[in-house]
Amino acid sequence: MVFGPIRTAAEGYRQGMAAKRSAGILLYRLEDGEPLLLLVHPGGPYWAKRDLGAWTIPKGEYEDGESARVCALREMGEELGAAAPALTAEQLLDLGSVRQKSGKVVEAWAAEGEFDPATLNSNTFRLEWPPRSGNEREFPEVDRAEWFDPAQARRKILAAQVELIDRLLERLK
Repeated sequence: MVFGPIRTAAEGYRQGMAAKRSAGILLYRLEDGEPLLLLVHPGGPYWAKRDLGAWTIPKGEYEDGESARVCALREMGEELGAAAPALTAEQLLDLGSVRQKSGKVVEAWAAEGEFDPATLNSNTFRLEWPPRSGNEREFPEVDRAEWFDPAQARRKILAAQVELIDRLLERLK
């Protein structure tokens, strides 16, 4: 298989290519009247030793013609597994979008729900690892899920997604 020149998402966006788009859900629950936020840690070797600024909302890419809201619900199920809360599109609170450093645009919603991180059962992906070794390994899309208070979540989440936390907290006031 032959590929074209390697470009960052930001370079592709500047050259007229559409930026990648993802959709996801910031799940929250109230404990003693205070919000806790569910974040997930990306699986795979590139993220294994990263913590602060590496976590994200459960999300995934969607294509033209696909509803971002439907994608967000699907991705939450794929990344959390069968124990993910059963939500409907009507239960989602629109948080708008953010643009990540890579140029990817993330459409986000929030929803109140329960999830036990011990039941995490994420989809997997295959990757040649170590690079150029010829060995393909399977990794979970998400290797951890955890509930955080807003201050902890702000430290853990990707910098561009902090705005999603702020928007949710403003809506919950």
